[in-house]
Amino acid sequence: MITEVLDYEKYPYPNDPGVYIMKDNKQSVIYIGKAKNLNKRIKSYFTPMQTNPLERASWKTNLLVSRIQSIDYIITDNEIEAFLLESNLIKQYRPIFNIELKDQQRYTYLKITDEKFPRLNVARRNRNGEFTGTKGEIIGPFVKGSSRYLSIGLLRKMFKVRICNTLPKRECLEYHIGNCDAPCINKISEDKYKENINSLKNILKDNDSLSSFYNKLENEMKIASENHDYEKAINIRDTLYRLKNILQYQKMESNYLQGSLEEYIGIIEDEYEEAAHVMTLMSKNGVINDMKKYQFDLLGDNSIENFICQYYLTSSIIPSFIYINKEIQEKEKLEKILLDLTKTNIKIIAFGNEKGTNKHHSEYLSQNKWDIMQLILNNLKTYISKRHEPALDELMQILNLGKLPYIIDCFDISNFGNDFAVGASCRFVNGTPDKSGYRKFRIINVDHQDDFMMIEEIVKRRYELKTNSDKGFTELKKARLPDLIVIDGGKGHLNVALRTLKRIGLEQIECISLAKENEEVYTKFSPKPVMISKNQKSLRILQHIRDESHRFGLAYNRKLRKERLKD
Repeated sequence: MITEVLDYEKYPYPNDPGVYIMKDNKQSVIYIGKAKNLNKRIKSYFTPMQTNPLERASWKTNLLVSRIQSIDYIITDNEIEAFLLESNLIKQYRPIFNIELKDQQRYTYLKITDEKFPRLNVARRNRNGEFTGTKGEIIGPFVKGSSRYLSIGLLRKMFKVRICNTLPKRECLEYHIGNCDAPCINKISEDKYKENINSLKNILKDNDSLSSFYNKLENEMKIASENHDYEKAINIRDTLYRLKNILQYQKMESNYLQGSLEEYIGIIEDEYEEAAHVMTLMSKNGVINDMKKYQFDLLGDNSIENFICQYYLTSSIIPSFIYINKEIQEKEKLEKILLDLTKTNIKIIAFGNEKGTNKHHSEYLSQNKWDIMQLILNNLKTYISKRHEPALDELMQILNLGKLPYIIDCFDISNFGNDFAVGASCRFVNGTPDKSGYRKFRIINVDHQDDFMMIEEIVKRRYELKTNSDKGFTELKKARLPDLIVIDGGKGHLNVALRTLKRIGLEQIECISLAKENEEVYTKFSPKPVMISKNQKSLRILQHIRDESHRFGLAYNRKLRKERLKD
């Protein structure tokens, strides 16, 4: 692994395929990506902002870039290797900006501890992906529902594995009910105990089948019975009963997997949250089951291609056909990876925007498959719609806004003489306050009472671009811009704000003003105000953010005056 600083002009990255690893100032891994050309891909995070700041990447990508301190990279022979290495490194480091499957409870690791009389535990990971707790041998992952996923409690009982953290001085209840051989009081030798542990390992690692183990125990039960050791025979009989249930489940699962499996993946991108919502659904012979939902941020290289790669690299069951609702760019590479993993040709089939529009796979896209995909997409749309405040749709229609005002900033001036002039900016996300977006300003460029000039100053200071000389790129003081700006005031205040936004290159942001006396809303489209009914929630949202910015600014003003009185 090679580490580079961010001076890419002096120290260019190689023009080879590979994986890059971004770290913050604490040298913690915050993002891992792959590239066909490392040099071009890494530069792309920084250079677009220099040519045209308005055509920058998403605000989440900007937030990532602002935290990068150094970048490591690993060169691979080809893009396929980069795909696989990226996924493995993501599982190892679990960076905060990468796609992390939210349904990870499906994947379980077990640990056999390094002790004189080992224990069997579920292995836990910390945030860095490292296994915690007592040292031991890690076995897995196991996928819940697969034949190799055995209840840890059942495994302990079958192989008489102790559950105590430290060996007690006398036997406990587990010994008396037949779940443990009591190594604490030497009822079993260390060698015999470890024979049981080795048998357990063989089954977990699949080096020994459950069937052969069942036959071995059955033979031991017969010998114990012939020797009149009936207590031992009864204990073995109980273990055989548990194993028989597992073998029956294994047979059912084997029959299930022999059929043709199909998995449907629907994805919808939420432009307001800059996140992708994914729903997966497994189908066998037309019978639908196992629907799951995921979400990941749209930043850097995070994409549906990366999701699919990571999803199937951690799954024990891979279907014969994968249906997706939109075309993907790296289908052939993904199919090659799945072939390497399963030794089976897996087809990835993309639906068109409408039924039957994908002529390349028309033989696979029946009406039934189209209906299943529509079911997934309708569920996703319903889920996303519930995440947005309905009054914002109402506000968008009333004010003729170009997009949903998911993020709203409001500005207010609070002055008490020339010495105590301050400004405040409050942010609402999805109709509710977001304190991380609050800002307060002490007026520094205006030495007399002039609300218009003060509005110009605080709007400019809130959004203007600045140059980061250490990293050599232009960034926003606040990574994410609002969808709507509200100015506390009338038409004149609005005009000042509009001119200021145009001067700093942000005229594309919608801006309105709210006059308090009659709650009149002024827009740039008409000299006449818009009147919103007082019983509509859309107006109450505007009033709330206006009152909140007034409260926030007034509190700052009072604080400054109290500090002056103390002096």
